[in-house]
Amino acid sequence: MKFADSPVLAPTFPPWRVRVVIGALGAAFAVLVGRAVYLQGWNHDFLRAKGESRYSRTLEIPAVRGRILDRNGEALAVSTPVKSIWAIPEDATLTTKQVETLARTLALPRTELAQRLAGTARDFVYLKRQVPPEIADQVAALKLPGIYQSREYRRYYPAGEATAHVVGFTDVDEVGQEGIELAFQETLAGRAGSRRVIKDRLGQIVEDVESVRAARDGRDVVLALDARIQSLAYGELKRAVAAHRARGGGIVVLDVATGELLALANLPSYNPNNRARVSGEQVRNRAVTDQFEPGSTLKPFTVALALETGRWTPGTLIQTAPGSLTIGPATIRDAHPAGALTVEQVIQKSSNVGAAKIALALPAEEIWGMFDDIGLGTPPRLGFPGESGGKLRPFKTWRPIEQATMSYGHGISVSLVQLARAYTVFARDGDLVPLSLAKADALPAGKPVLSPKTAAAVRHMLELAVEPGGTGPRARIVGYRVGGKTGTAHKQEHGGYAPDKYHSSFVGFAPLSRPRLVVAVMIDEPGAGQYYGGQVAAPVFAQVMAGALRLLGVAPDAPLKPIETPAGVLEVRESV
Repeated sequence: MKFADSPVLAPTFPPWRVRVVIGALGAAFAVLVGRAVYLQGWNHDFLRAKGESRYSRTLEIPAVRGRILDRNGEALAVSTPVKSIWAIPEDATLTTKQVETLARTLALPRTELAQRLAGTARDFVYLKRQVPPEIADQVAALKLPGIYQSREYRRYYPAGEATAHVVGFTDVDEVGQEGIELAFQETLAGRAGSRRVIKDRLGQIVEDVESVRAARDGRDVVLALDARIQSLAYGELKRAVAAHRARGGGIVVLDVATGELLALANLPSYNPNNRARVSGEQVRNRAVTDQFEPGSTLKPFTVALALETGRWTPGTLIQTAPGSLTIGPATIRDAHPAGALTVEQVIQKSSNVGAAKIALALPAEEIWGMFDDIGLGTPPRLGFPGESGGKLRPFKTWRPIEQATMSYGHGISVSLVQLARAYTVFARDGDLVPLSLAKADALPAGKPVLSPKTAAAVRHMLELAVEPGGTGPRARIVGYRVGGKTGTAHKQEHGGYAPDKYHSSFVGFAPLSRPRLVVAVMIDEPGAGQYYGGQVAAPVFAQVMAGALRLLGVAPDAPLKPIETPAGVLEVRESV
């Protein structure tokens, strides 16, 4: 018997299985050949894309964010070049000593850096964003594997806290978060571009292939803001808040002719260049978002409506004795009781009783219409995020006591920007203009609210209010005639009014012969003993208005001689 015929070597499976296996292998080989022919003959783009993925990269080219400038071209926000340090974790094979050196250079905790390098992200992880160029150079000098840099931009705000609530800020990716940065995001941002490059196995660019999309830099935004007046306003507000140990405050400066916002400041403020410990209270733009009861600063509008009806004149007598007025269970009182007062004396002496009696003689619908016409109850559409419209309830719900108290600014809420805008009606001969954050190219059209005769009559009353015998003599300015009104209101708290917490305010304009500026000031919770608007807010108005008029070169319309005030003698000062 031959060895090959041994029964041990005899096949134990059927012959057809061999044919099946050989057929399957042949079919698989045919599929592979067909796939190869298809990829190389018809769909060769696939292989090319796979090959390029090994060495070709598309890099984003960041766009430079537009600048924010004041009306005179001074930069309020600019983007400065910085570097971001990033890594490919699977390539970053660092020794313990290298990790310690890198952590020390980047001012990062060693454990945090090690966690980032050992994280789940295998292709890309940021180690630190927006580092200064000198730090980036130190990192590059270490020549660590898998550690790379990319160019970015960081926003810088030269004026710091003085313009923080106007300009706002961006996040780490230069996306606007507050203020102008948010309101004009689309204009400022631009559009990032991209380029295709070839990198070697070390990740270094060896060839710049082509531009995929050109970067489009953001456009500059030119504001109506005047950085000089802004700095002045912020400084005076800061001094007043500190002197009166107040919780905060706000100030707004408007151009009467154009409705442009020349200055807006709030306290507390913050440094937009370093927001590590910034709270929500500091970031809040109080002059735009917060509501408060304006107090007696609304009396001129009640009187203006009365004059418009023709039933009252500036000389019409109103009996305010005995200095109180009871309506149902409530009693309205004057701080300084008087007897019979003329309508203009009601403004000069700031009589609550006189204003209430005028309001009760007017239809509620007409009072509501006046407040609505001057923009109360409606956001001013200035362009800031979170603008408040205040609180103006429908007139049909008013009770007699509410109609009376609204005449002197209680039971109604406004923002400081709304109040400043409302006073342009008196400064502009009776019409109201829209407000503007951006520098205006042309004079806006005003909306008639009062007759020029009525506006002129109220202007005269507001001048009397700052003269001796009025409530706001500390608002007077050497060389300029001024008109304005004080306001003092208890703060709302827990559904009622706090007995010892106040909003102290003053709103006015100058020069009276041809008003150029409106300035509105509000001090929140003065705590140093004084709380009347004439004591706390009026001096801030005087300092800011005087400095602003001189900065703008507005000619004086009053004698340049010392002015006697309750706080002393105001001397003639040199131009700012």
